[in-house]
Amino acid sequence: MQMNKASSSVKITPDYVLSLKKPTESYLCSLSANIYNIQFLAFKIRDVESNQVFFSIEKEPEDEEIKAEVMEDINEDELRTVRYHFGPNFFKLKEIGTTLVFSVGEKPLKNFRMIERHYFKEKLIQSFDFNFPFCMPNCTNSWESIYSIPNLESKVIEDMIKSPWTTKSDSFYFVGNEIVMHNKAEYSYSEHLDEEEGD
Repeated sequence: MQMNKASSSVKITPDYVLSLKKPTESYLCSLSANIYNIQFLAFKIRDVESNQVFFSIEKEPEDEEIKAEVMEDINEDELRTVRYHFGPNFFKLKEIGTTLVFSVGEKPLKNFRMIERHYFKEKLIQSFDFNFPFCMPNCTNSWESIYSIPNLESKVIEDMIKSPWTTKSDSFYFVGNEIVMHNKAEYSYSEHLDEEEGD
């Protein structure tokens, strides 16, 4: 059973999110949990072998922290959920690399950890666990993670290609055992993006 952050008193720890068997129904922390003012400034996804870039985005750092009262008015689904269209050739890859550039506020980060859980039709297909040991205050960092493409049965791959946006992931960010961020993503592997407009 997935937790609803508004009604459950379950403590969100790394062990807890590693036990989840399907995507969460809601976010397991609020935007205001980011007390370290961690800002994602750039993100790139590439094929490790060919160095082909599939996705790249950059933004300017905010001048000041987003206040808690402002966060309540933000549409969390739009702010914290990303859609990626990779196409069917994605499954021919062996490894992908993601490069995340992020800044840190006035507090240092010790044991900054990302746990990412990937699901297809609410079934876990892969889990990743990355750790960034230490970040100094008021600094900008670059973090590259390497993902192995899962070895899936051909029928599962075919189903994933025919079922855009039903492959999903939860990304949980911890400082020590304290959850500070939770983002979601949806994926499409169909040939053409315009095939999915009705979804």
